[in-house]
Amino acid sequence: MRKIIPLLFLIGLAGTATAQFDELLPVPQHVKPGKGRFRLGPNFRVVLRESTPSRIRPGANRWLTRLDGRTGLNLPDTAATQGFPGDGLNIWVRTRAALALHDDESYVLKITPRRIMLEAETDLGALHGLETLLQLLSADASGYYFPAGKIEDAPRFPWRGLLIDVCRHWQPAAVIKRNLDGMAAMKLNVLHWHLSEDQGFRIESRRYPKLHEKGSNGHYFTQHEVRDIIAYADARGIRVVPEFDLPGHATAWFVGHPELASAPGPYTIETGFGVFDPAMDPTREEVYTFLDTFLTEMCDLFPDAYFHIGGDENNGKHWNANPKIQAFMQENDLADNHALQQYFNQRLLKILEKNGKRMMGWDEILQPGIPRNIVIQSWRGREALVQAATQGYDVLLSNGYYIDLGKPAAEHYRNDPLPAGSQLDAEARKHVLGGEATMWGELISPETIDSRIWPRTCAIAERLWSAASVKDVSDLYRRLEGASLWLEMDGLRHRSNREIMMRRAAGSTAIQPLATLLDVVEPLKIYQRHHQGIPYSTALPLTRIPDMAIPDAPVARRFRTAMEDYLREPDEPGRIVLTLWLRSWRDNHAAYLELCESAPLLREGIPLSLRLKSLAVVGLELLEMHAAGTPVAEKETVIARTIANAREPSAESELAVVEAFEMLYRTVYAP
Repeated sequence: MRKIIPLLFLIGLAGTATAQFDELLPVPQHVKPGKGRFRLGPNFRVVLRESTPSRIRPGANRWLTRLDGRTGLNLPDTAATQGFPGDGLNIWVRTRAALALHDDESYVLKITPRRIMLEAETDLGALHGLETLLQLLSADASGYYFPAGKIEDAPRFPWRGLLIDVCRHWQPAAVIKRNLDGMAAMKLNVLHWHLSEDQGFRIESRRYPKLHEKGSNGHYFTQHEVRDIIAYADARGIRVVPEFDLPGHATAWFVGHPELASAPGPYTIETGFGVFDPAMDPTREEVYTFLDTFLTEMCDLFPDAYFHIGGDENNGKHWNANPKIQAFMQENDLADNHALQQYFNQRLLKILEKNGKRMMGWDEILQPGIPRNIVIQSWRGREALVQAATQGYDVLLSNGYYIDLGKPAAEHYRNDPLPAGSQLDAEARKHVLGGEATMWGELISPETIDSRIWPRTCAIAERLWSAASVKDVSDLYRRLEGASLWLEMDGLRHRSNREIMMRRAAGSTAIQPLATLLDVVEPLKIYQRHHQGIPYSTALPLTRIPDMAIPDAPVARRFRTAMEDYLREPDEPGRIVLTLWLRSWRDNHAAYLELCESAPLLREGIPLSLRLKSLAVVGLELLEMHAAGTPVAEKETVIARTIANAREPSAESELAVVEAFEMLYRTVYAP
């Protein structure tokens, strides 16, 4: 029992067979539960109208396959077009969406004991409705069912995106596709594909093949693969917006084409991370001739109306050091590098407009004189977003949605593009299109990327879809448990890859001591990991303790919640639960040391394991003092020092349970 009870408590209620309306994520706009249940059986069918738009038939068939996989009912794997409406799921869609900003994405879902009706103006709305219905799949002793009720739903913001950086660490097509599936499940509708960087140029150019041949180390998407991914996204109602970062973050361009740069070459692909000096030369006409040809090629490849030019973090050092560039600035009355970059952006804007595209860029492209038909993506913060929207520019919020920083889902969830009390007037509010989660690639591999995106990005998806009044953090975390399992069912590897990594690191299937430690360890947040002594580069294997640890560790969060509940209303059952947890951590250290004897890769985690054991020991003492109401004075300093020491990072990671011990300590010694 000493092992079983803590394990059951750690697992919690996640993954129970019954899902109801209060489990949905994102929360729909309007939900009205009904009476009864629609029972699933082997004769269940999906029926479409004859005039159903083209995305719906394959979408319905994919949905049937997913449903069949979760129920094992051997259902028909194709939707029918006769007998509408039937006694199964009936889908009525009026038009095929253009897959453009401001498409109608609403839907109405009606479930009765006899039949299910899904109605939508466009196929995008119907695809969203199918995701909602699948989340409602429930089970009881009699089998599988959908609960009766009615949902009327539509997104709050039209732009709900995820940026994936495939440059700093290469992410192949399979990674992109499975994350597109995750995006569709959470009703995100824009893949922002970051395709060029100092560390790699990741797309085939048939006009300038040296770009990918010399700038990618062999890791790039062929144009055939790009079209395939765009089609894959389109089928799921997701737009694909490419980003080619200019004029800075451009070293990989110059490996094959040094003539584009502001300083003489030769150039090599960067393997480190940060802001580097190389930048396009904005004073040479040959550069614009090159970019006109290249961007036209890419505009033909990517059908979306929007095209991202980056424009961020150009430090201007190579511009300052180039006499010809300085002379050009004087001749053209360009006061500083901001003005020179504005000149460059204006030239790019003309190329993109000629190709029927709207230009996007980061905050830095907002300079006096830039036309208002561009879109500003704000990474600097709310002030920059407000400034752009007030001036009449369409804007996206990404500040606060940087999921690569390892912050908890709660922090992203509280970050609203239009928070209560916003100083934006009604007209400026119309320019806030939504937001994007950003998965920058310095510290991810194809093996770890899913655990850095999911399930925390579900919180951002809900913030961008659901009503502003939906903001209960504890309820979000309750529903994230189910969402995480749904995503795994759809092929995401945020859970399964972690176990593979642990078995590899341990050289064994006996990974429980490692799992117990990692359950309460998180990788260092923000950019702290880069400053712990290890020179990070694109060549460094991401297979260590901080790579196996996950942000916003669920077990650590549950322990903090259990501690808060106990301290708020102390009782014996609560104390027993905490005691069992603490004993398991205390005893785990010996097992972890034994595991490390044959797993050298894990030895960097020994200080963390020892600190966890020390915390557990003082935690047990504090619980006894709290229950007795008699703190031991001579132990106060030792306990305080132990808790403080536990805050020290090690192996670029930190214990995520220290705050709970601090709460207990303060309650005992300073009630």
